[in-house]
Amino acid sequence: MSDRPVLLVASSGGHLTQLRSLRPWWQGRERVWVTFRTPDAESSLADESVRWAHHPTTRHVGNLLRNTVLALRVMRARRPAAVVSTGAGVALPFFVLAWLMRIPTVYIEVYDRIDTPTLTARLCKPFTRLFLAQWEEQRSFMPTAITVGPLL
Repeated sequence: MSDRPVLLVASSGGHLTQLRSLRPWWQGRERVWVTFRTPDAESSLADESVRWAHHPTTRHVGNLLRNTVLALRVMRARRPAAVVSTGAGVALPFFVLAWLMRIPTVYIEVYDRIDTPTLTARLCKPFTRLFLAQWEEQRSFMPTAITVGPLL
């Protein structure tokens, strides 16, 4: 096992809940979370290493720039073994920087999108090494994805 942490990046709420459901996979690894400082995130990540991202991210150029600076700082300081995300917008700067640094990226399409990809999945696609789908139907728009089944 690598001595470098796994970087788990997600918006708070459902995106974070889906990443937390991967506990059997990440619990034995060093990890750093990146999410929004909300009451649910603070509560569920109370004993974890967390870097708080800036929100909102949708169509907010200022927070995109702030999160890019955050991504640069976290990626330089921690040099993660991989970046894993379920979205949403906060994932993009981390995926771009990981791609530039040749760090593997894993994008898991969210549970509730079956017919069309999320905007974040479309934006992160060029920077994603491994796509995971929660439903076989998601492979219609992510044909190279591996179906892992529902996380929740």
